[in-house]
Amino acid sequence: MISISDTAQAHFCKLLEKQEPDTNIRVFVVNPGTPSAECGVSYCPPDAVESTDTTLEFNGFDAVVDAESAPFLSEAEIDFVTDQMGSQLTLKAPNAKARKVDDDAPLEERINYMIEAEINPQLASHGGKVMLMEITEKGEAILQFGGGCNGCSMVDVTLKDGIEKQMLAQFSGELTAVKDATEHEAGEHSYY
Repeated sequence: MISISDTAQAHFCKLLEKQEPDTNIRVFVVNPGTPSAECGVSYCPPDAVESTDTTLEFNGFDAVVDAESAPFLSEAEIDFVTDQMGSQLTLKAPNAKARKVDDDAPLEERINYMIEAEINPQLASHGGKVMLMEITEKGEAILQFGGGCNGCSMVDVTLKDGIEKQMLAQFSGELTAVKDATEHEAGEHSYY
């Protein structure tokens, strides 16, 4: 579920030495499965462990994860890196914003996962987003752009050179095309 590097484990052990005995760490996701999901790590005193929590044993401490956060922390990695600029604890949770789906899940679920986990985070830097509206009988994914993408003069490039290439490569043999169904209106919300 969660991978914690040796350097991060050593860092947590050092921090936990200054806490009450039997205090561990809690790894969690606030607003899991949403675009505003945020991951965090906090101290977890023994009386804060719930019966539904998952406890992961590490070298010198346990990591406690609540039941709601657990599926969104699949493939999460915690590391502690030191360089000439200082030290930093990093937590990467690629599935925090969207629950990972199985490879044999229906095509619509796999496309929606790709949109939430890979495409929308890229579009968010421009205030944009995209949604899957339907998959046609011909295997065409029909998308609708929103936010900063609606009315953006670069939306065709984003669709053809970015999203469509990614989707056709990922879903080769299942998708034949990716099309935009958005009625674009340029305005103050548009990125370009």
